[in-house]
Amino acid sequence: MTTEEKKQKNLAAVRAAFPHTIPVLTGYVFMGMAFGILLGSKGFGPLWAFCMALFVFAGSGQFLAVGLMASGFHPLTALLLTLMVNARHVFYGIPLLERFKHFGRAKYYMIFALTDETFALLCSVKPPAGVSERRFNLAICALDHSYWITGCTLGGILGTALPINTAGIDFVMTALFVVIFLEQWRERQNRRPALIGLGISILCRVLFGPQWFILAAMAALVLVFGVFKRPLERGMQKG
Repeated sequence: MTTEEKKQKNLAAVRAAFPHTIPVLTGYVFMGMAFGILLGSKGFGPLWAFCMALFVFAGSGQFLAVGLMASGFHPLTALLLTLMVNARHVFYGIPLLERFKHFGRAKYYMIFALTDETFALLCSVKPPAGVSERRFNLAICALDHSYWITGCTLGGILGTALPINTAGIDFVMTALFVVIFLEQWRERQNRRPALIGLGISILCRVLFGPQWFILAAMAALVLVFGVFKRPLERGMQKG
């Protein structure tokens, strides 16, 4: 296959994937801008926002990093918090390992670029006739990643160039988690995990205080859902 033919096939995959990623585009650009503005307000320039979006690509992890970087960097705390906050990726990434192993060297990028929204698309959207599944899935990952990079970079530019009042903007991640919780609650057969998460979070807040409760709660949730995964699934199927 010639270079031109490969280029045409890649473009066809991007065109086919793009309509499915439009909801992610709207969410990632505005969410990324919020992150970039917040990062800029702490004295970090647009290059920081661009590099974090390019190499870190973890929405909740990046918002956590802003506070950690601004208050004094503690490597172990940053490592543990990021691991716990993004531990869910392990559970929904495992089912895709079999598919990714046929992607050659691109599988490493696919693993890196796997987010909640990208996972949902990869599991629910199929390529049209004539478009390679490998190229189609890779296009979804690359498009979603590019949206996040664009939003973070734009926010970083605005955050340093304009006198934007950032009061309350760091609440965006809290708002996101509230929305996720409400979505869980709307699914009547899926209320147990939401209640367990809420209960453990409140308990850890009381026991460990505001500084450590997130780390403690995430560790407890990973443990509980890892150990009791099957009983919870059976209970939800019955409910």
